[in-house]
Amino acid sequence: MKKTNTSVTKITVFFIFLLVLVVGYYAYLSGTHRTEQQEAVMSEIDTALSRNLENNYPSTPKEVVKYYNDLMKCFYNEDCTEEELQELGKKSLQLFDEELRENNEEESYLIRLQGEVQNYKNNKRKITSVSLASSTNVDYYTADGYSFARISCGYTMTENGKKSTTVMVYLLRRDDNRRWKIYGWETADQLNSKLEQTDNN
Repeated sequence: MKKTNTSVTKITVFFIFLLVLVVGYYAYLSGTHRTEQQEAVMSEIDTALSRNLENNYPSTPKEVVKYYNDLMKCFYNEDCTEEELQELGKKSLQLFDEELRENNEEESYLIRLQGEVQNYKNNKRKITSVSLASSTNVDYYTADGYSFARISCGYTMTENGKKSTTVMVYLLRRDDNRRWKIYGWETADQLNSKLEQTDNN
């Protein structure tokens, strides 16, 4: 009888141990899945905000515009809190050239940004894809003693279910710290029209 009881006890303990392992592993997997979902929801905003531009500024014109696009996708595609939007807006200002910043005083820029984001949401508008030109397609030139770079970027957007595309041309200027800053931008059509007028003159 003692041997039988001992065997039963061992088997019972083994099954209890096995049950604890299975339940524990399931709880671990569930927790990991929830964490991954939370990270997926927050990763775009968190990643954009986590970049320290003082110590880790984008090194090329393409990288500057790429990071600016990351910020824009957070503005218009993610559900930012008001505080997050303010912080994202301040990040974008750090990419602007000194002259462009003078025309975009921080407080008024952030208020305008908030209005633009609300307008996007009201019109159910989203940036669905971004196509940035390769580094080999950056147009570098010098003018008035400054180094400039021009790079194109295509955007596909949806608004109330309808798709549209546009190409923006970004102009960047290298500052005294040899950092490329966004000097301005315009659509490719606007730029081509200007170039045609220059050729005609």
